[in-house]
Amino acid sequence: MFGMTRAMAAERLVASIQSADARYATVDEFLAAVSGEVRKAVPFDGGLWFGVDPTTLLAASYKRIESMDASYCWPLWHSEFQAHDVLLFRDLARQPETAGSLRMATGDRPLRSTRYREFVRPQGYEDEVRVAFRTGTTTWAVAGLYREKGRPPFDTDALRLLQSISRPVGVALRNRSVSQVPATRGSEALRSPGVLLFNAQGMLMSANTHAKAWLREIYDQGEDSWTILLSEHPASHGPEAYRLQGLVSQAQAVARGHDEAGSAWLRCRDRSGRWVVLHASCMDERDPGSPVAIVIKPAQGTEIVPIIVEAYALTAREREVLRALVRGLSTSDIAAELFLSSHTVRDYIKSVFEKAGVSSRGELTAKLFAEHYFDHMHTSVVHES
Repeated sequence: MFGMTRAMAAERLVASIQSADARYATVDEFLAAVSGEVRKAVPFDGGLWFGVDPTTLLAASYKRIESMDASYCWPLWHSEFQAHDVLLFRDLARQPETAGSLRMATGDRPLRSTRYREFVRPQGYEDEVRVAFRTGTTTWAVAGLYREKGRPPFDTDALRLLQSISRPVGVALRNRSVSQVPATRGSEALRSPGVLLFNAQGMLMSANTHAKAWLREIYDQGEDSWTILLSEHPASHGPEAYRLQGLVSQAQAVARGHDEAGSAWLRCRDRSGRWVVLHASCMDERDPGSPVAIVIKPAQGTEIVPIIVEAYALTAREREVLRALVRGLSTSDIAAELFLSSHTVRDYIKSVFEKAGVSSRGELTAKLFAEHYFDHMHTSVVHES
């Protein structure tokens, strides 16, 4: 590292990330800065950066795509959910180390990896390192970085450097998810569920009118985007497929009994700040090769609470109180349900208010349903080559 000790190199990288956190307000600006600083310390040729739903670990919000071919989106998610592979994002999110190398994980025999054979090598890359950006045990984003043939593989020094920024990046992205508010307003009248239908290869076959309206609200898609998404050529699908095809692949894994979650879904926000839930399932639950339907609809309060809990690091008892508040229970009702005194419940409510930065139930409700987790990257995906 040009004479620097490992500790000094890590300190310098962390300092650069913290500086970028202070300078850039939006997620896309911050991620661009992170990518640039990481590239200086750990050179790479291509990269994928995803914000994830902390509960489902599906790509649910912002993304940054650098020198990667969108036509290989399907093999990426197929290997993630339906193949026995190394360094899966869901495994990386749980293990002590927050970064890992594909070559190291395969004992320098990368052909053992489905992802290497079907996603990494076909794009001209020879090694991959994956990173989970976590706050404690909660993962807010993941990244895959790639090196072309002729470059040395990622080594232990590279992994240590990437691990050193896992928490700083995770905290910065969590804070932005909590604090950012909508920059634009979409249609407040859209309430009916949207339905998308994909074939077994992850190709979008059809969508009802409501689905098109929902996706315009979520992704800021114009009418021309539907010509692209309905194209028979995966290479033309663009970055939207990185999120939708992941959901389709997980639904197929659930049908095969390969996914421990038992269902395929994710939460995100549309341009008006509404919480939206996307549920995916095979049309024939016994046949993973059958078409997959994705239903988009407004989220219910109980579907939003878990992700808010992760954002504010609420205690177990504070989580119970928050769930009760979302359901509209009074202080006395909460006390009776949780077998606590009203005084104790008021203390917990006060603590929840302080962590959420509000002073009343009305403000809390507004923050839960109109401010959290709006992310500007829904409407601005970055491409670099």
